[in-house]
Amino acid sequence: MPEKTVLITKASGEKAPFSSTKLRQSLEKAGAVSAVIDRIVSEIEAQLVDGMSTKKIYSQAFSMLRKHSKAVAGRYKIKQSILELGPSGYPFEKFVGEILKHQGYRTKVGVIIQGHCVSHEIDVEAEKDNQHFMVECKFHNRQGYKCDVKIPLYIKSRFEDVKKQWEKRKGHATKFHEGWVVTNTRFTEDAIQYGKCSGLILIGWDYPQQGSISDRINMSGLHPVTCLTSLTKAEKQKLIDKMIVLCKELCNKPEVLEEMGISHTRVKRIIKEGEEICSGST
Repeated sequence: MPEKTVLITKASGEKAPFSSTKLRQSLEKAGAVSAVIDRIVSEIEAQLVDGMSTKKIYSQAFSMLRKHSKAVAGRYKIKQSILELGPSGYPFEKFVGEILKHQGYRTKVGVIIQGHCVSHEIDVEAEKDNQHFMVECKFHNRQGYKCDVKIPLYIKSRFEDVKKQWEKRKGHATKFHEGWVVTNTRFTEDAIQYGKCSGLILIGWDYPQQGSISDRINMSGLHPVTCLTSLTKAEKQKLIDKMIVLCKELCNKPEVLEEMGISHTRVKRIIKEGEEICSGST
């Protein structure tokens, strides 16, 4: 007899069949070893019921994983950690800028650029080789939200105004100019179709299949401070308010934690977790 398909409820409210393969892949990406993955998948499968939320499945997997390794658990919660970078969008913009910098781009975050008709505040301006990019970041602090077609439509018109002015710069007439929209969630099908048709590059949590935000985080090894399970929610917010967004930044400035009144013993524990998350160790 074939096993009964269990339908789970996604953050968007949609129903989908539970996939143990997807759960395994997300645990593998975080760096969990095979024995731990087998145990977690087995326990999750034993507790599955129709309608169970992906949030509850994630929460149970995270709890089990944390008992094995805080660093692996921290990497596993990367999607949630990005959502926690708010409430403003600037920390996410800085995070995107750092990822692009790691990939060899020269970047500026939060710049005012004169367009052909009006000036624009651009989230990230990036250059690489003979290429020039206008990168707009759309941050959302809840799962299930999708960027609809209105967002790329609006950004495309801004990019065209900027591009017209960029092409007047000395040495820019032969440069390749391109507009990007980067979000930590997803795009609707109409938005994706418009992006493909108009030449606007869309980058979401798991879109495109290669080069998504998730892929770029995994390749760069850059993780936000919100991944750290040794920090309280209030402590994470204080670091974000100080514009310390990356674990790597925090590991290079441990004195910031002591300035926040955190004990020397806890500082050592937090920095150790941060270094393990960055290094990919378990």
